[in-house]
Amino acid sequence: MAFVNKIKELLEKRELAHLGGGQKRIDSQHKRGKLTARERIDLLLDEGSFEEFDMFVTHRCTDFGLEEKKFYSDGVITGYGTIDGRLVYVFAQDFTVFGGSLSLAYAEKICKVMDKAMKMGAPIISINDSGGARIQEGVNSLAGYAEIFQRNIMASGVIPQISAIFGPCAGGAVYSPALTDFTIMTKENSYMFVTGPKVVKTVTGEDVSEQELGGGMVHGSKSGVTHFVAEDENEGILLIRKILSYLPQNNLEEPPLANCEDPIDRLEDSLNAIIPENPNKPYNVKDIIQGIVDEGEFLEIQRNYAPNIITCFARFNGNPVGIVANQPNYLAGVLDIAASRKGARFVRFCDAFNIPIITLVDVPGFLPGTTQEYGGIIIHGAKLLFAYGEATVPKITVILRKAYGGAYCVMSSKHLRGDINYAWPMAEIAVMGPKGAIEVLNSKELKELNDEERSEFVAKREKEYIEKFATPYVAARYGYIDDVIEPRNTRFRIIRALQSLSTKKDTNPPKKHSNLPL
Repeated sequence: MAFVNKIKELLEKRELAHLGGGQKRIDSQHKRGKLTARERIDLLLDEGSFEEFDMFVTHRCTDFGLEEKKFYSDGVITGYGTIDGRLVYVFAQDFTVFGGSLSLAYAEKICKVMDKAMKMGAPIISINDSGGARIQEGVNSLAGYAEIFQRNIMASGVIPQISAIFGPCAGGAVYSPALTDFTIMTKENSYMFVTGPKVVKTVTGEDVSEQELGGGMVHGSKSGVTHFVAEDENEGILLIRKILSYLPQNNLEEPPLANCEDPIDRLEDSLNAIIPENPNKPYNVKDIIQGIVDEGEFLEIQRNYAPNIITCFARFNGNPVGIVANQPNYLAGVLDIAASRKGARFVRFCDAFNIPIITLVDVPGFLPGTTQEYGGIIIHGAKLLFAYGEATVPKITVILRKAYGGAYCVMSSKHLRGDINYAWPMAEIAVMGPKGAIEVLNSKELKELNDEERSEFVAKREKEYIEKFATPYVAARYGYIDDVIEPRNTRFRIIRALQSLSTKKDTNPPKKHSNLPL
């Protein structure tokens, strides 16, 4: 009988733990259009795969009457399970318990699951919905955050780290998601900021709402802090599963191979006519990406931030790759501060996790102007340059149209250890565009001509310049381009190149770490 009572007691405690802060708070969570921590985990993981840690942990604070208020799990659900049969570790903050605020015991639970993820070489997924540090615990809660940050840093480049923000994330709490590889927010209920609207009002006098200050669309388009902005939590959770489908379990494994029924020698005839005759006319580089990848499917990263450069995951013959592509449809595909940062971060992620990098180039150069120079375009452009030069994964480059000046060098050129560099026959590879080049090279002659003579002179010299310099064959003559290829055959050539590079071995000199231009 005593044994039966013990089992009954266990089941009652489990039921109590599953209620979190109580049914009233669960109902309140649902009214806000938010799921509970356990509901989120159930949606994220394969059915029946979740194994929970530390269900019966409670806080140890005895100040401010908190000893009278204790809840099992103490505001965070931790454990492991599978996604598409692959092991992952997860923690989800429970807003129904003390507003999801972080205590020392809560932080210890998170640290335990992060340590296990590192030992097992499996991804760690965090679902954030928290009011921040538990004020009643003072410095202990701050210490807890710092312990988590340290683990984020140690895990960086070792296991994939993905953060979902499905509620508030403020103050010091924002730095854990910022240290992870990918961050997902929702349009309505999530926000992130270091200081909230009240502090902003006091210090700067600005009147701003939570969403205006740090909502999903703000961070998705203006700051670049978040990589994905989902319509709701369901879509956000599907995005986590989708991202992981392209990634290896850790930095010692290869990305997962998917079944591919798309023929490797499929010809995409539309690509032969996709580049406009007028070199200043835009086109959508996403049409090219869609035309060459498996089944036309790709997952774009930071879609609304720095749209002049595209970063995405895709597959070629079932093999995951990262694609970086200039977007002529926005600012002519020019490189600026935001695009350089976005591209560099993505290239470094792919290199850390053994994901080959495909670069599609159509870049007229770096964006000029005082805003860019004062903002440090030199340093930020160097980040992208550094990322490509440091990367040791297979790197395949296709120059589609323009590759001018320093931007030619930066975009995975042969000189930055590009493995296989192709160009389409309409590619223009030169120090600068024809118009600018003529103005520099013939400045004296141009001063002495009237408008009509000047126009005729420029037209003639531009034609000569294009024929002599702005073609792929000059670069090919020096071996800087491995081959000039027919556009419709691009898919096949990339796949063959990837196959040839599957056994590539490249190393960087021994060092403690590089000094990236930050």
